[in-house]
Amino acid sequence: MNKKRLLYLDNLKVCLTVLVIFHHAGQAYGDGGDWAYHPSNPAEFMPWIWHFFSVNAAFFMGLFFLISGYFVPTSFDKQGVKVFVQKKLIRLGIPLLLMGGLISVLSGKPEIGHMWYIESLLVFCLIYALVRQFCKPFDGECSSKTTIISLLIFGGVMGIGSYFIRQVSPQDHWIWPFGIIPLPMEPAHYLQYVMMFVIGILARRFAWLEKMSNTTGALSLAIGCALALGIYLRDGGAWNDFVTEWFGIYESFLCVFICYGLLWLFRERGNWDSKFWQWCAAQSYGAYIFHLLLMIVLQYATDGIWMGAFGKFMFIGIITTICSFVLTWLVRLIPKAKKVL
Repeated sequence: MNKKRLLYLDNLKVCLTVLVIFHHAGQAYGDGGDWAYHPSNPAEFMPWIWHFFSVNAAFFMGLFFLISGYFVPTSFDKQGVKVFVQKKLIRLGIPLLLMGGLISVLSGKPEIGHMWYIESLLVFCLIYALVRQFCKPFDGECSSKTTIISLLIFGGVMGIGSYFIRQVSPQDHWIWPFGIIPLPMEPAHYLQYVMMFVIGILARRFAWLEKMSNTTGALSLAIGCALALGIYLRDGGAWNDFVTEWFGIYESFLCVFICYGLLWLFRERGNWDSKFWQWCAAQSYGAYIFHLLLMIVLQYATDGIWMGAFGKFMFIGIITTICSFVLTWLVRLIPKAKKVL
């Protein structure tokens, strides 16, 4: 079971990393918020791609936090607080300082870009280590398991909280807490990230992923895909107005159901153990770290080459993915680099 679990979660993280790269690849060619590169040709624009952004933003970083949280309890139990904290500071802190510092220098202002995820994950892990100094882990048997009802409750709590947060801090509004703490966060999604990290920890303690039935997993995936389709069907009218009004709740249900559906799908069908997938899994963390700067360089380098908006989007996404994974592999050949990447 341990081997199977590691395989399917590693493979899922690889797919999520590629999705993040393509998400960022599209931001220059659609309404994807502030981006360091803007095409000189106005024809390189895809008005439809905001649907792709909206669905991705609803779940993919939350799923990253859930998977990360899932591995935290076992790691802490095996290593103890001192080694656990040391390893997190090395594996998360060093890339954060190096890449965050480089991005800040290049942008001319305090800015860490996509490394906000690494910083938040480090903070969450350190908080977990602190809590464990006062709270012992649950070691007994637990008969609880994931059900559609429990997912509805989880999504509802997340959705109600997200709805009220967005009344004062809308989506895509990034802040530094209290205006001074260098922890960039988007309040509209941050409740989701905290809850998904915590649920990942609990899922490991109570074996919720292993005990999730095929019926629950398949139904969760179907509901999540239906909600994702609902985003793509937004195009003005009553449906668009409804989703817009209740988007914090809608998005939270989409997140919970599609995440658990994907976890089930990969648990049952994603245990690929070929050398290629093992290689990709080993490079996925570094690919996340390196991809942003590689992508922006590539976008500027190909600015004058006409491929059509969609063609440019796919080209940038594919080449950046390949280069990010290969660069990580090369960097990891450096002695002791594997301790960080």
